[in-house]
Amino acid sequence: MSDQILINVGIGETRVALVDDGVLRDLVIERSVDDSAHGPCSGGTTGASLVGNLMMGRVERVLPGMQAAFVDIGLPRSGFLGVREAQCLCELMGLRDAGKMPRINDCVREGEKVLVQVLKDPIGDKGPRLSANVTIPGRLLVLVPHQPGVALSRRIEDEDDRARLTELVERVGADVAASEDGDDLKKAGWIVRTAALQADEAAVERDARHVLETWREVKERAKGMNGPATVFKELGPVQRVLRDHLNEDTKAVLIDDADAYVKARAYCDAVMPGYADRLKHHTARQALFAEHGVDAEIESALSSRVDLPSGGWITVERTEALTAVDVNSGSFTASTNLEQTSHRINLEAADAIARQVRLRGIGGLVIIDFIHLAEDEHKEEVVARLEAGFEGDRTPTQILPMTEFSTVEMTRKRVREPLERLLLDPVRRDPNKTRATVAYEALRAAEAAATDNPGQPLALHTAPDIVTWLDDSGLMPQLRARLGVDVVLKPVEGARRHHIDVAVMA
Repeated sequence: MSDQILINVGIGETRVALVDDGVLRDLVIERSVDDSAHGPCSGGTTGASLVGNLMMGRVERVLPGMQAAFVDIGLPRSGFLGVREAQCLCELMGLRDAGKMPRINDCVREGEKVLVQVLKDPIGDKGPRLSANVTIPGRLLVLVPHQPGVALSRRIEDEDDRARLTELVERVGADVAASEDGDDLKKAGWIVRTAALQADEAAVERDARHVLETWREVKERAKGMNGPATVFKELGPVQRVLRDHLNEDTKAVLIDDADAYVKARAYCDAVMPGYADRLKHHTARQALFAEHGVDAEIESALSSRVDLPSGGWITVERTEALTAVDVNSGSFTASTNLEQTSHRINLEAADAIARQVRLRGIGGLVIIDFIHLAEDEHKEEVVARLEAGFEGDRTPTQILPMTEFSTVEMTRKRVREPLERLLLDPVRRDPNKTRATVAYEALRAAEAAATDNPGQPLALHTAPDIVTWLDDSGLMPQLRARLGVDVVLKPVEGARRHHIDVAVMA
């Protein structure tokens, strides 16, 4: 849960920070133009997340040996559709035997069109992960058109609440489906989101009707499409974070863009009545992320070393196979013996590791090398502290007990590019920022200079490759329109990539 949500909407980039008790817990960055994941390119490539989008794709290849198919959805790399994510197609055609997993060639055939949903964005050299078992998310409920039954969020733990919500959603779903007079809806199922805990029956019914209307629009739109094409786009980053994270624990949502603030208020009024008064338009002179220390946190998250309060530190190193975290005691010597020293450092490290894994968007296998502990009680306490750091995290995480060598293995679902891959250039040996990352910093610097010098034309001095990127990106006209002044790009020959200087033009 986050008690404060900070939303920075810039030219071509939206950044969302989730803050809990003054501590940055999670960060989402979404760009309209990017080059970090695809290498140098002319004009950049799209960086907007595709997760949740419904696409009309065309099956390119069916691979029985892998029990999977590759589907063209209009991206440079085809999407991956596994048999588990395709089995609902067999059920729709009545081809699946009860209790038996179908074969991929029973579900799809090469050349045919198929409606799929993006589960994971392309990461590295891998294309997007797809599912034919599409879902339509609302604030309280998620419609699952091809899978009957009611499932509940794993974060709804109380058995009485689970029984109450199951009965409520079964009743509401049946009533709404009957009123819609659709035979296909009688086979649909629902997922109950955590936000439904505080909702009354009228709100649940309103949300059910909303997602059913969306599904009806999707079906109508899909009828005339052959693919590859986008049938339905998930909400933008601002509305999405409000839907998924704004709740009773949230004290304030600060948005620094006037247009985004107006749209966010309208979304809340329509979908989340009663929450709109928590939205605030940030109009202070200092930039939102700078005022709350988020920019500094992002910079520190790009370093492999994270210092601990007692003088120790952790080192985070990512490889293609896994992420390794090493815990070091450093200069800490205050405890009376080695076990106490190791115990205290490890507890601090567990807090820091959980926070860094979430903040950096680390997924996959993580191996943590804690300082050696001899006592089982201390080992269990450290693991419990690590698990507590992931409470409220929406990304599924599994943590194993500590081994006799004081190492811990954990896995976390990969849902997006890690911060390091998004912001840093993987080609260079030193941790150098990508052209896109520096270019967006330059755009923010120009906005800050315009605030300090209203009505004055500006010259943006930066490295030649950043000037080229900005010229090709198509973002400069947006910047000039937003600021209402002319901004001229000035390449500085021989300047390092991170060089940015904004001056008032004479």
